[in-house]
Amino acid sequence: MSQNPLSPALRLGVNIDHVATIRNARGGDHPDPVRAAEIVASVGGDGITAHLREDRRHIRDEDLARIQDATDLPLNLEMAATREMLDIALRHKPHAACIVPEKREERTTEGGLDAAGLHNSLVPIVDQLREAGIRVSLFIEADERQLDAALRLGAPVVEFHTGEYAHAALDGDSEKVASELKRISDMAALAAKNGIEPHAGHGLTFENVQPIAAIPQIAELNIGHYLIGEAVFTGLEAAIRRMRDLMDAAR
Repeated sequence: MSQNPLSPALRLGVNIDHVATIRNARGGDHPDPVRAAEIVASVGGDGITAHLREDRRHIRDEDLARIQDATDLPLNLEMAATREMLDIALRHKPHAACIVPEKREERTTEGGLDAAGLHNSLVPIVDQLREAGIRVSLFIEADERQLDAALRLGAPVVEFHTGEYAHAALDGDSEKVASELKRISDMAALAAKNGIEPHAGHGLTFENVQPIAAIPQIAELNIGHYLIGEAVFTGLEAAIRRMRDLMDAAR
């Protein structure tokens, strides 16, 4: 499908956390997330996303420099709003840092960051990241209050949590799917109007990605768990290529 000139190309960031999850389940060095990063680069992925969690359940500290050395793709470091993670980000200087909520007991990120409620504690973190030349992103719900907080914080990027949309699609709840799509689309338009670049991610699959990819203001999708799961059956290269094709077709 030819590209719509009114809808710029949509970037694909591939989250490689769960390659490290498999590695850590057995110990040792295999499978190596660095090899996954190299495959992403070889098939035309636009970026690498990695979440360094407090408990180091998947990506480990030493992985960050190895990933940065392995490819020229920009690294998007997902991080909690803590002093420890700020120091690590300032040391490694990734292209971008996406501030996410984090609870030790959760299996995966369960929702968006409360940027509005945490505004005062986020100010020094966002300021220091920005001063270091790191592009700050906030992982938030597609909500006007949270978007306003991102604007007040001076974050150039927000990533909208698409988990509720993905769950509704999985449940076959067409009304909820439609309402979630409208909510994300409206907030993406509002973000772009206010000079904030909107991204989206969480729970996106081959089956549900296209309606999100079709939102013209969204500049980037970050997708991880599903692609790594599909890679078990088809290989990572094939999984990324198919996701890329679906995203391009939606535009």
